[in-house]
Amino acid sequence: MDGTTLAAMRRELDLPGRGRAVVWDSPGPPGAPTLFLIHGVTLTSALNWGGILASLGRRYRVVLVDQRGHGDGLPAGVFRLEDCADDLAAIADHLGIRQVVAVGYSMGGLIAQLLWRRHPHLVRGLVLCSTSRNVSGAPWEQSATLMMPGLITAAMWMPAAVVLRADLIGSVLLESECNPAQRRWALSEMSRTSLVTSLAAMQTVCEFSSHTWIGSVDVPTAVVITRHDRVVPPRRQWKLARALPDPTVIEIDGSHDVFLHSPARFGAAVEAACAAVCAELPAVTAVSA
Repeated sequence: MDGTTLAAMRRELDLPGRGRAVVWDSPGPPGAPTLFLIHGVTLTSALNWGGILASLGRRYRVVLVDQRGHGDGLPAGVFRLEDCADDLAAIADHLGIRQVVAVGYSMGGLIAQLLWRRHPHLVRGLVLCSTSRNVSGAPWEQSATLMMPGLITAAMWMPAAVVLRADLIGSVLLESECNPAQRRWALSEMSRTSLVTSLAAMQTVCEFSSHTWIGSVDVPTAVVITRHDRVVPPRRQWKLARALPDPTVIEIDGSHDVFLHSPARFGAAVEAACAAVCAELPAVTAVSA
């Protein structure tokens, strides 16, 4: 990701005990609410959000970071969604940001939920896109979850594991609506994440569940539902929406890769969701680094 991809300033932050984080910061208007955009598994910030950053940046300060092991993210180690949430809190603290609206896509929606749960003082609102409370409910899904540790171990012991990349499995996110150029760019971004990291991230996604506590969310929320999603079925997205206390719900025609092939449609939905959440927020004094 560079300035030609995202209209944001690149920063390198030394986070004590975590390592060096690469952050993209689009300042927005003075005093604007701050959005943290959190991408999905096998994706990068540029791939997931690059098509809508310019429009969001006209109204908000926008901060993006590749998640652990993805793209330019911190070293993965043992991949945990909780660590990803804590990374974001550490970045906010380093940048002097007191409160954020967490905008998460797919896996990023799970991280956003955890950011609120683990750092409630930081999160002013949630925008949850193409995501759910959990992804492992049906028997076949539970079986797949049980198989995942074995797949990760096998991948780690494969002689070629160090060169296998996430595009091998991330390509299933790309629907037929993507044109060849979009597909090539998406696969090139996915190839910046290792296969082992992507499998580990998928395992943590399969193990995640917020169904016992998501109903206690006490900040404004919005849910963006992709009607034709085959990765996170709309029924799961609706279960999340119904579990939240009075969310704004926005449905759009699109599959799980709508951000890639229809950025204008996706961006309009995300902007409407952010506007609905921020309309309910009391004014705060912006603090910049």
